[in-house]
Amino acid sequence: MEPRCSLLVLALAAMLSVAVAYDPLDPNGNITIKWDIMSWTPDGYVAVVTINNFQMYRQIMAPGWTVGWTWAKREVIWSMLGAQATEQGDCSRFKANIPHCCKRTPTVVDLLPGVPYNQQIANCCRGGVISAYGQDPAAAVSAFQVSVGQAGTTNRTVKVPKNFTLLGPGPGYTCGPAKVVPSTVFLTPDRRRKTQALMTWNVTCTYSQHLASKYPSCCVSFSSFYNDTIVPCAKCACGCEHKTCVQGDSKRLAVTGKHEHAHAAAARGHRDKEAPLLQCTTHMCPVRVHWHVKLNYKEYWRAKIAITNFNYHMNYTQWTLVAQHPNLDNITEVFSFDYKPVVAYGSINDTAMFYGLKYFNDHLMQAGPYGNVQSEVLMRKDASTFTFRQGWAFPRKVYFNGDECQMPPPDAYPYLPNSALPAAAASSLGAAVAAVVVLLVMIVA
Repeated sequence: MEPRCSLLVLALAAMLSVAVAYDPLDPNGNITIKWDIMSWTPDGYVAVVTINNFQMYRQIMAPGWTVGWTWAKREVIWSMLGAQATEQGDCSRFKANIPHCCKRTPTVVDLLPGVPYNQQIANCCRGGVISAYGQDPAAAVSAFQVSVGQAGTTNRTVKVPKNFTLLGPGPGYTCGPAKVVPSTVFLTPDRRRKTQALMTWNVTCTYSQHLASKYPSCCVSFSSFYNDTIVPCAKCACGCEHKTCVQGDSKRLAVTGKHEHAHAAAARGHRDKEAPLLQCTTHMCPVRVHWHVKLNYKEYWRAKIAITNFNYHMNYTQWTLVAQHPNLDNITEVFSFDYKPVVAYGSINDTAMFYGLKYFNDHLMQAGPYGNVQSEVLMRKDASTFTFRQGWAFPRKVYFNGDECQMPPPDAYPYLPNSALPAAAASSLGAAVAAVVVLLVMIVA
């Protein structure tokens, strides 16, 4: 019975790890949906719903978030500011005033930029795009106002909604039940008076890459100055089944106008997510991250990072790249990206988040001649740990836009030639040879 019990425990642990959606590099990352009831109405209440992204390096890209729930009773939405329900539903029982939405399971999306001011509230109307908290905390929030009818009109009679769902913009998020919490406190603009919501409840949603996709969405390749071998992404690293691809010079791109179509769709902010059209590669990944160990100095070493987009249907706006490496705690300079350390566990500082410079390379364009961004990172050596042996100079983990990338197998990493010597050994040998030469010269003289 004991082996069976052990297998059962392992299976349960695996299922729980997926359900909890735990990210070891961002253990506290989540999206919190907060409902604040601001006033009562004759048949319900007016609430401000705030979506806070507390994930350090995972944003919500276009076409943006979609939030859904199930009403506890027969509530309706009379009106909304800053967002809209995608369907009105059956409102035939209403004769005079027709609600905005009568569905028991409404689905809500953000409004697009440029809507009239009388339809906006603060932090709304960005097309559902929310920045990562570690990249831009001020833009890591979205909000809308909803007027709810046929609901409770006191704290005791209000029933919180249930079965919350979140798409960001695709699947992967799991939301817990709504929990009533102490009412939110607000400061007036002059910061001299405090007010508070009449009632507040929170919903916490966490992300699981396993739920989002069967395969990774990016892969990593390696190269180095000390070895001519280029380690490519693994074959079919992101899955090869049921994927459409074209060659980079294919006439299909010109005939169908895929470049222009992708650009126009991004500009219009379409909510319809097109199927990826990938450039044909052996790995079949939408994104490849290449890490090249470029130069070695006496006290420093330099690595080059290049990100390439192979998807003709996707522009990555405000992209993020996260790498884990023991020497990232001693970065001297990052040349073409912005950089922030990701410190998840106290004093352990081995993870860095890189992202584009605003208005320069914060947009990773669709596949093609402009579908790449790159930078170099200069790091100071730690004499007690630095080495080029056994793949030490390559990252342990790489994430792009919050999804972990497929790494090459460890035995394929570029190896240090046997003739190479560590810097300390080489310098000691050089000093010994110089001493012998001087001694011989003195003897001859």
